[in-house]
Amino acid sequence: MNVGDRIPEILGVDQYGKEIKASDYAGKKIILYSYPKANTPGCTAEACSLQQHKAELEAKGYVIIGVSKDKQDAQMKFAEKFGLDFPLIADTETTLLQQLGCWGEKVACGRRTIGTIRTTYLVDENGVIERIMGPKEIKTKIHAEQILAL
Repeated sequence: MNVGDRIPEILGVDQYGKEIKASDYAGKKIILYSYPKANTPGCTAEACSLQQHKAELEAKGYVIIGVSKDKQDAQMKFAEKFGLDFPLIADTETTLLQQLGCWGEKVACGRRTIGTIRTTYLVDENGVIERIMGPKEIKTKIHAEQILAL
């Protein structure tokens, strides 16, 4: 997906088994971020940064939605362990990740693999992507501050 594209209506099922739809957030801006794996250092830092600054992000009109290939129970444990009180979509079939364009080849530690490419989509009140932040731009420990500074 590109800037100017509308995100898919059906986003997936979160850690509680609730279906998440774009229309659930009509009139709100969305931080839709993809992360490779729950409970890993970078993904934990990113999620905790967003959680720590959630009130400030909400004051700017944002809601937060995370998505990874992790199973629903892994998403639930991740949320509980770190006090994450926003939806974490369990995209085990990579449907949303592929639609967004953040599933594909990546290089980690010199190895080429297929997986989730860390990406953040800033979506406007109408479900249209306004900005895409890629893995080279995202600093996991201060990701919320990066968004707030835009």
